[in-house]
Formats: sequence, C-alpha cells, structure tokens
Amino acid sequence: MGSLWVFNNLNTPADGASTTPGTTDDPVVTKSYVDQQIQQALNGGGGGTTNPTNPTQPSQGADEVKNVALKPGKILIADAGTEFIVRSGNAVIYTEVASGVADLTDGKDLLNGETAPKNHLLSFPREGRGIQVKEGQTSNLIVMVRGGYTIK
Repeated sequence: MGSLWVFNNLNTPADGASTTPGTTDDPVVTKSYVDQQIQQALNGGGGGTTNPTNPTQPSQGADEVKNVALKPGKILIADAGTEFIVRSGNAVIYTEVASGVADLTDGKDLLNGETAPKNHLLSFPREGRGIQVKEGQTSNLIVMVRGGYTIK
C-alpha cells in the first residue's frame, strides 16, 4: 500500500506546472516580444513612441548591428572593440599603426592593405583601424557593423 501512495504522489503535477506550454494559460512568446515589453517598461510603459535626442545621429549601441554602405574613397574607422563583417564589395584593411586587425574567422591578423575577406568576423581592438574600398573598385562596400564607427 505504501508503494502505491508513492506512485500516485509522483504523478501529481508540481505547483505552477499544471498548464501545458503553448496554451493560452502558458503562451510561448518570442525574444523580440519580450525585448519590446522590457523596453516599454524601461521607458515608462506608456506604449507611445519616444523622440530621439538627435534624430540625425543614429544610435550605435554595443549590441546593435547596422548595415553600412561605404563609398569608394571613404574609410570606415572602427571604435575600439567594434566588429565588422564585409558582406559585398572588395575591402582592404586600413590602419594608422603597424599592427593590424583580428580576423576571428581565420584566427589571424590582417595588416594594412591586406584584403578583408567577405563574411569574416573582423575585430578592431583599438581605434585608428578600419577598412576601405579596394583601389579600382567603383561600387560601394556593404558592411555589417556592431559597435561605434566613423566614416572619413
């Protein structure tokens, strides 16, 4: 009789686990929905739109990824800790110093003037380093950027 009691006790759902995930009582939500709800709560929960302090200057949050078009003759300079991925076009590394840029995909350093491979994660450990359109190319580069940058 004692073993029957243990068996029945094991089949009893735990507190808070009596609903099935994905039902109206326990819905499955996406990460973007949760992020949106958190952002609304942090902004006062009004649900309205907020006005940026400077609408002409885009936000450059550390986790935000931007697609940047770089014209020939311009240099995309990374802030320290920024990451680039060249998506289209031919890019070369630009540095003002002898050391280079970390190609995290291949695990090597790329020096000034070397080709920046497409679809490789490039890490810029210090300021004063970046990429530019390869000499002779007439089309823009498309670069995914995470972190701060300037174009000069």
